[in-house]
Amino acid sequence: MSEAMRVVIGWEGRYFEDFTVGDIYYHPMARTLTTTDNQWFTLVTQNTSKTHLDAEFAKQTEYKLPLMNSTFVLALVTGQSTIDLSFNVYANLGWDEVRLPAPVFEGDTIYSRSTVLSVRPSGSKPTLGIVKVGTEGYNQHGVVVIRYQRTFMVYRQGFGPHLEGNRPDESSLAEMHLANDR
Repeated sequence: MSEAMRVVIGWEGRYFEDFTVGDIYYHPMARTLTTTDNQWFTLVTQNTSKTHLDAEFAKQTEYKLPLMNSTFVLALVTGQSTIDLSFNVYANLGWDEVRLPAPVFEGDTIYSRSTVLSVRPSGSKPTLGIVKVGTEGYNQHGVVVIRYQRTFMVYRQGFGPHLEGNRPDESSLAEMHLANDR
């Protein structure tokens, strides 16, 4: 490897020891929801609710618009939180107290945040810890549209799977640097 090159370790996620009760994470990814998202998720899960699939039906409801499938919103917000919370997850243990205080529509942009509620070592698996968080998803207007608690098992530092063994060496990258210098 050339002197100008160095291996910089990317984000490896948080381990059990990195969580402290009271910490708040504003998750970095947001997503604007589309009609395709709504219809695809609704159909793939065999949910036949007209309020998600039929715009003409939805026009006759209080909102006059198709509602986003609420389980899609739950899955999305959980996914948004993964980068900060469960990148090193062993297993999810449960979602509790799922609440949907405001509707979500096609075209809304969803953001999310979480706070750590509790942290404890696993009683049965010494290489793991159990973390409980409260998570909220909110729209482009700052209105909370979903909130829930999630409990998951996460690896302790030094005990998670490692993938370094399947990486090629850096010699091919060095060749690209040399070719670029010419």
